[in-house]
Amino acid sequence: MTTKLISYPNTKLWMAAIKPPMYSVAIIPIWVGTAVAFAETKTINRGIFSAFLTAAVFILAWMNLSNDVFDSETGVDKNKAHSLVNLTGNKNLIFWLGNLFLVLGLLEILTIAWWQRDLTIIGIILLCCALGYSYQGPPFRLGYQGLGEIICFFCFGPLGVAAAYYSQTQTWSVTSLAASTIVGIVTSLILFCSHFHQVQDDLAAGKRSPIVRLGTAMAAQLLPWFGGSIYVLTGMFVILGIFPVWTLLSWISLPFALQLFQHVKQYHNQPELVSNCKFIAVAVHFWSGLFLGLGFLLAGS
Repeated sequence: MTTKLISYPNTKLWMAAIKPPMYSVAIIPIWVGTAVAFAETKTINRGIFSAFLTAAVFILAWMNLSNDVFDSETGVDKNKAHSLVNLTGNKNLIFWLGNLFLVLGLLEILTIAWWQRDLTIIGIILLCCALGYSYQGPPFRLGYQGLGEIICFFCFGPLGVAAAYYSQTQTWSVTSLAASTIVGIVTSLILFCSHFHQVQDDLAAGKRSPIVRLGTAMAAQLLPWFGGSIYVLTGMFVILGIFPVWTLLSWISLPFALQLFQHVKQYHNQPELVSNCKFIAVAVHFWSGLFLGLGFLLAGS
C-alpha cells in the first residue's frame, strides 16, 4: 500500500513510526509472568519487576528500530511514510540508536542476574534477542519466509513470560507455561494482522508473509479461529485447574476480538480500510493480557 508523506501531518507520522501502543507487546509478558509468580508465591520483588519492565521496552525499541533499518535495505518499506529511516533519511542513526536501546535493555537484565547470582535470565533474553534478529536481520530474514508469527510466539510467549516468572521465583511452572501460550498467540495475532494492508509491497520485496501465502480472503476466514483460540484455551485451563477462575476476566477483551474479526472479514482486500486492524489486535492483546494477569493477582491475594 502506498502511503503519501504529504497526506499526514508530521506529528501523526512520527507517532505512527514510534508506535507507542505497540509497547504493550513488551509489557504484557512481564506483567503476566510476574502475576503468575505472585499467585504461586504471594510475593513480588518490585525492583526486579521494574527493571525487567524497562528492559523489555528497551529491547522492543531495538527490535522496532533495527527492523526499520533491515526493511529499508530490501525495499519493502519504500512506500511506508512512517518508517523511521524514511522520516529521518539517516539509516545509520536509526541503526545505532537501536543498538543503544539494546545495550540499555541488556544492562537491566545483567543487573537482575547480578541481584540473583543466577545467569539463567541472561540466557533466555539473549535467545529472545537472537530470534528477534533472525526475524528481519541478514542473512536470515526469516520473516520474509513467513516465520515471523512463530518467532513472535516464542519470544513474547514461552520465553518472555517464562523469563519474567523465573526472575521472580528462579524456578519453572506449568501454570506460567500455560499462560505463556495465551500471551504468545495473541502477540502473534498482532503481527498476522499487520500484513493485510501491505500484500503488494510484500510481494514486490519477495516477502512471503502468511497473508501473502494464504491470500487475504482465506486469512480473514482463519482469523476468528486463530484469535478465538485464546478464549478457548483460557476456559480449558480453568476447567483443568491450571488457571484460577479469576482469569476468565480476560474474556472482557472478547468484544475487541469480535470487532477485529468482523472488520477484517469486511475489509480484508481493501488496504486503506483494513490497515488499522493491527491496532484493534493491539487492543485485544492489551486487555486480554491485562485481565489475565489481574486474574492471577486476585487469586493470589
